[in-house]
Amino acid sequence: MNDAPENLREGRYAVVRLLGEGGQGATFEAVDKKEGQPVAIKRFRVRGAKSWKEVELAEREARVLASLSHPGLPRYVEHFEEGGELFLVTQKIEGESLAAMQQRGATLGEADVIRFLRDASAILDYLHGRAPPVVHRDIKPSNVLRRPDGSFALIDFGAVRDKMKPQGGSTVVGTFGFMAPEQFQGRAMPASDVYAIGATAVSMLTGMQPEDLPHKGLAIDVEAALGRSARPALVTALVAMLEPDPDKRASRLAPLVEKLGEAPSKKADKHAAKGEEKAEHHERKAERKAEKAERRAERRAERWARRQERWEERQERWAREYERHGGSDVIPGPIAGFILFGLTIAQIAVFVGVRVVAPFVLQMLSLFFGKVMRETASNVNEAGKTAHAALERAKGVIRSRAQALKVEGARIDVRDVSDPSAPKVRVDVSDTKDASEAERLAEEEAAEAEREGRKTRRR
Repeated sequence: MNDAPENLREGRYAVVRLLGEGGQGATFEAVDKKEGQPVAIKRFRVRGAKSWKEVELAEREARVLASLSHPGLPRYVEHFEEGGELFLVTQKIEGESLAAMQQRGATLGEADVIRFLRDASAILDYLHGRAPPVVHRDIKPSNVLRRPDGSFALIDFGAVRDKMKPQGGSTVVGTFGFMAPEQFQGRAMPASDVYAIGATAVSMLTGMQPEDLPHKGLAIDVEAALGRSARPALVTALVAMLEPDPDKRASRLAPLVEKLGEAPSKKADKHAAKGEEKAEHHERKAERKAEKAERRAERRAERWARRQERWEERQERWAREYERHGGSDVIPGPIAGFILFGLTIAQIAVFVGVRVVAPFVLQMLSLFFGKVMRETASNVNEAGKTAHAALERAKGVIRSRAQALKVEGARIDVRDVSDPSAPKVRVDVSDTKDASEAERLAEEEAAEAEREGRKTRRR
């Protein structure tokens, strides 16, 4: 850590890491154990100073910072001498320097640059409004921090200043490209900080160093550097800030920032906010869908795992049942249970059929067939009466024919045809010459009577 002390001020400050160094100075990040807050400690080696002027500048910086109090500046904590070295302790502002952003290839949009100009305007008005005015003299991307909330702070540590060789009785302090032309003459003034702010803004818009930008004479060609797509009001403000002649240059940022107007930036911020809201909405929607899909997959996996566990438990029960029966071919317990369940259902069905359904069916059949049998008996009775009447008629016909044939000594006996064992007609003829004829006629009449009876029964 470049021979950095582990503890300073009798152990109050614990050094964490080196932030930057150069020349006779170095800046460290440390922890104030007394306050429990991170701090930045700048160390200046008095013994390595080339002139007393450098030591005077370090002491002047400590005295000036001790008198400042602004949200855009680091808060002074203390300064002290230890081991022949000067130490300046200030609050460490969280954020990323614009130089670090450039190193990773990032730039600022117009809306961010306008916000930077507004924040810088408030800081410079505070510094330049003091008596006597405080001129920073070294504003550049490494000395500007962008906080997490998007605001900007002006610092003078994190990277050691590049010191140029003194000319005459004045000390030239600044960084080439960001330093106003009058600073080369050792004449730093409030307008010099305005020039540095403009150079920093153009550098962050283009991602290029000021010396690499197109120039017109001694002035940076802002319009050529930013292109035609840049807002005219912003180009006009930057041109006024980067005027090489300090007498023609804008002495304050506030009037230039006011001319930029707030409506366009607010509108852009509004659109950006809407875009961010939409992006966040879609992102949340996608996250919810992913979460739902993940939950469904987890539930399915859990169901399948439970099914697998139940199946394994069944297999284990079957294996135990098999072993319990000595390994014989027996029906596994679950299958036997299914069979017994089926037999139980069948037994219940038979019981219900025999005790409930069968009596009901038999009763209905008895009612239906009882009616049919009664009708059949009635029909048979009617047929019997008709057959009996036919037999009576046959007897009369046979008797009349027998008389017509004058058969003497003949006896005719006609019996009920319903008796199949008895002869239908029996004719006894004694001592007559026409017995055969009489018998034939009687049989014909009997046959006719029988046919009549059958027709009657069929009806």
